[in-house]
Amino acid sequence: MELTNEYLLGIQKKVEEKNPSEVEFHQAAKEVLMSLQPVVEKDSKYIESGVIERIVEPERQIMFRVPWVDDNGKIQVNRGFRVQFNSAIGPYKGGLRFHPTVNLGVIKFLGFEQIFKNSLTTLPMGGGKGGSDFDPKGKSEGEIMRFCQSFMTELYRHIGPDTDVPAGDINVGGREIGYMFGQYKRITNTFAGVLTGKGLTFGGSLARTEATGYGLCYFTENMLNANGKSFKGQTVVISGSGNVAIYAHQKATELGAKVVAMCDSNGYIYDKNGIDLDAIKQIKEVERKRIKEYLNYHADAEYHEGCKGIWTVPCDIALPSATQNEIDEESAKILAANGCYCVSEGSNMSSTPGAIEVYFANNMLYGPAKAANAGGVAVSGLEMSQNSERLSWSFEEVDNKLKDIMKNIFDNCDEKSKMYGMPGNYMAGANIAGFLKVADAMIAQAN
Repeated sequence: MELTNEYLLGIQKKVEEKNPSEVEFHQAAKEVLMSLQPVVEKDSKYIESGVIERIVEPERQIMFRVPWVDDNGKIQVNRGFRVQFNSAIGPYKGGLRFHPTVNLGVIKFLGFEQIFKNSLTTLPMGGGKGGSDFDPKGKSEGEIMRFCQSFMTELYRHIGPDTDVPAGDINVGGREIGYMFGQYKRITNTFAGVLTGKGLTFGGSLARTEATGYGLCYFTENMLNANGKSFKGQTVVISGSGNVAIYAHQKATELGAKVVAMCDSNGYIYDKNGIDLDAIKQIKEVERKRIKEYLNYHADAEYHEGCKGIWTVPCDIALPSATQNEIDEESAKILAANGCYCVSEGSNMSSTPGAIEVYFANNMLYGPAKAANAGGVAVSGLEMSQNSERLSWSFEEVDNKLKDIMKNIFDNCDEKSKMYGMPGNYMAGANIAGFLKVADAMIAQAN
């Protein structure tokens, strides 16, 4: 698919001119604009209203200094971000990422994707994202606590349960959310559902930890079923070994698949007998060590330096769940050559444009991140509902709601792809379905 519509080409050019060097944001915008070509050709109101020019521009971008004191008593300084992209259908909603690669362009691409992802869940949530270039790796508990408290000391004035509700993302889990929530509560003297991913003892939701990984598999299973296939008896490769990857492994295995490879940023493991999930949980969640420690549990497994090589492992289904653009054109060609027929994204924008072209050229099933990994934010939305009602739902209640949401997301993507003449193109279907709801709300509000 190419971007050929002159009107949309003009918008893409403005995006690139106004946001120089923000290549991830350029990529995310172009993917959506490509998908919208049949929409603007079918209904001129989306051109006449100027809604697309508005939707690619954040409502608010906040950048701030985060000073904190390390264990040696020395002041360190990081940079914090919150991009409040779109509130047409609800308060801003999106995670916080702590990673040295975080910059404004990365946060804007994530916030832009979040608009459409949140729209697809059908829950009343707008799109936003935030984070910092702080790296928690190698930091003590005290250093992480002091950083989180300093970060929230500035962020608190920009968020609220009916304004902006952040969640976790890479390197921001229950520990970090707890420190930030405690600081918010201390400063504001309020107990409000201002963060999701909280601990179960102070307003968190059951199944939130599992939600993104489970939701990825629920979406993928629906996509497979619609094309006469399923997880049963299939070989799966999952990149990453964090929260998303761990629970995608668990659910894929429950659905009858065998997961043979996982990775972290240093390298990947291959276990022909199937990755032992209990060992991964022990290494990553308890010991907080590198994945190569897996060999201490299963000496017959293989460890290879470098995480890109994971895509050379033959599989039927690939679930990239580590970071953006982790599958490039070369890796996609290797996957296709080795018989992989399905790629479904657990991480945001897992595939480069070149990789996506390879998927389509080889008639592979492709589940784009904004649809396939929407389970996390869906259950975050359910956590917001529970906080508002002062209720707590059972794991089964939340999981059943998640299953229904992911099925509805797939059905909506499938329906829109067919409606606009691109059957089986779930990327276009997701972009169109997510866009229409937000755009119509923006037009109605003249906002």
